[in-house]
Amino acid sequence: MTELISKFELGDMQALYFSDKERENAELLLLPAGMEYIDKITDIWHDHSDSVVQIKLAGDMYTGAYSPGVSMRNDTKFCPFKYVNQKVYDKSSNKEIVTLLQDKRGLLAEHHLVYSKGDKALRSRSVFKNHSDSKVSLELLSSFSLGRISPMTVNDSHDTIRLHRIRSVWSMEGRKEIIPLENLQLEPSWGGHAVRCERFGSVGSYAVNKFFPFMAVEDSAHHVFWGASIAHNASWQMEVYRRGMDVQISGGLADREFGHWMKDVRQGEEFETPEAYISVCHTEDEEEIFRRLTSMQEAALKKIPESEQSLPILFNEYCTTWGNPSHENISEIVNTVRGKGFEYFVIDCGWYKRPEVPWDISMGDYEVSKELFPKGLEKTVELIKNAGMKPGIWFEIDNVGSESKAYQDTGHLLKRDGKVLTTTMRRFWDLRQAEVRDYLNERVIGTLKKYGFEYLKIDCNDTIGIGCDGAESMGEGLRQNQAASIDFIDSIRNEIPGIIIENCASGGHKLEPLMMSRCSMASFSDAHECEEIPIIAANLHRTILPRQSQIWAVIRKEDGDKRIVYSIVNTFLGRMCISGDAWLLNNRQWKLIDDGIAFYKKISPIIKSGRTYFYGPKIKSYRHPEGWQGIFREDMEKNKAYITLHGFNNAVGKEIEMRIPCGYKINDIYSYENEIVSIDDGKLRYCFKDDMSALGLYLEKE
Repeated sequence: MTELISKFELGDMQALYFSDKERENAELLLLPAGMEYIDKITDIWHDHSDSVVQIKLAGDMYTGAYSPGVSMRNDTKFCPFKYVNQKVYDKSSNKEIVTLLQDKRGLLAEHHLVYSKGDKALRSRSVFKNHSDSKVSLELLSSFSLGRISPMTVNDSHDTIRLHRIRSVWSMEGRKEIIPLENLQLEPSWGGHAVRCERFGSVGSYAVNKFFPFMAVEDSAHHVFWGASIAHNASWQMEVYRRGMDVQISGGLADREFGHWMKDVRQGEEFETPEAYISVCHTEDEEEIFRRLTSMQEAALKKIPESEQSLPILFNEYCTTWGNPSHENISEIVNTVRGKGFEYFVIDCGWYKRPEVPWDISMGDYEVSKELFPKGLEKTVELIKNAGMKPGIWFEIDNVGSESKAYQDTGHLLKRDGKVLTTTMRRFWDLRQAEVRDYLNERVIGTLKKYGFEYLKIDCNDTIGIGCDGAESMGEGLRQNQAASIDFIDSIRNEIPGIIIENCASGGHKLEPLMMSRCSMASFSDAHECEEIPIIAANLHRTILPRQSQIWAVIRKEDGDKRIVYSIVNTFLGRMCISGDAWLLNNRQWKLIDDGIAFYKKISPIIKSGRTYFYGPKIKSYRHPEGWQGIFREDMEKNKAYITLHGFNNAVGKEIEMRIPCGYKINDIYSYENEIVSIDDGKLRYCFKDDMSALGLYLEKE
């Protein structure tokens, strides 16, 4: 049987630590503040206490119960790490709880749980320390592990526990799915034997490739949600685990089985995991747990440039020149957009390309093209600055193209099994090497300084996969290289204070908290001109802050009013970025864009700080969307808000009703024609006039 070790009130959450006298471990349960812990009916196989740190060392016993290949989590009965003590460091602004576990060999594992005043989530990490007399090899070390889900239920909680997670593929990022545990075969067996586990995550240098590092588990009978996210830019995993009645969740670095990761820790050394955010809440609003987790990304924004506070609009010329920027075509664009409210102008890929060589196989050398910029890049930068905009430029820092000279520099490129790691068009720098860092300092930081660029778009258009040579495992090689990538970004920020950095990886493949903490904003997706843009853009409110989500409106000369407004309204879901046929547009088209820019500036404080609510039916196909979508975003003071409405295929004539907080009236409408929208007693009513149409509403309290 278990007993309570300690209990801590942490804002509107409480952390309860339990110990099992027989197994001598320590287990962490989170509950909403004020919610009483209810001990369940137990039997011989019910009370499987869990460990606050999941740890597996090479050579140690596997859990058994058919778990090898399924999970490397600790067996509660045979885990060698036992609870020793707990220390609490209590300061005025935060509290840190350190739980110490130790085994007989002199190996220690510390779990750190940190609460900062006002936060809606906790920071969790683990530290492994080798005080033994020999080297050991880690195969698993969790950043977080929560047990006793759900303590409000009895027996096996059938038809009660649901997993929420967020899938991601290129140009269709952020599809949320909700799955009953029974559908994942996570019901306990008749005899309590055999591990049940859903282990998922992302393997490679794209941290958002298949899944976002976010999850939630819901007790649907009691409306309690437990959630977690991981701040890590390489392979990661999460697990929903069950052997008896209780459910446990954990996550962090992808383990040896899932992510090909092992880490040698020598005598006297220690190793620390990436940080995770964990939270719990009692609510009937299933989106609240994601709001709580993403709110933890706010702290990093204290270090972004001052210009970012007003969420400036940018023009990026990629969908205008398609990788062929030149002084001539940039001049035409700049002269067209001058004075229209753009504060950033980004020169995208291709500024370095040789004649007849595509941009996507020539990056890496980064020598300014004399054909595209015959008078030098400085003339183009001067043009942009004279137009009142901050100049930006594109780089890939992690990899090189097959037609670059750098592609043949095999001594400084990543290898796997002794051979250069090569994908269809790219190879990858070994960022751990001092020579590589020196080269990038010269070519990237040197270029930024030489020409006076104030904005840097960092792209990365392929993934390393399982890992690389140069460490004790492929996964550890990957982790080290990706840590070096973050270090280089930090060096850019140190060398050029105030620089605005955009995170891009074929759109949205690096939208995880660690990378987002280094950047002002991110490309939300590569879905530049697609009908599914508003669906993806809304999805990302669950994973990154809207103020950091750069959404594109690509305007073509053949676009009619309806299409232009649809594209512009999409950008109201984050940061506005315009591209397309700038100098070919007529006055009517520019009038619609100008009106959209004015509307965006009106709602930008709400984009910057607010709460998002989702309306409309579930969209099955993103490529062929049907139905409608409504997004209501309200400022934190609850006296201003805006709404975006999108009607997809088969929406014409559809009458909708949205229940919103009472007291709001419509202050402004952005649309392509006169609209009839009513708000009465907290009910918004609207009838879509056409398919593939959109409008924006700005609301204020009466």
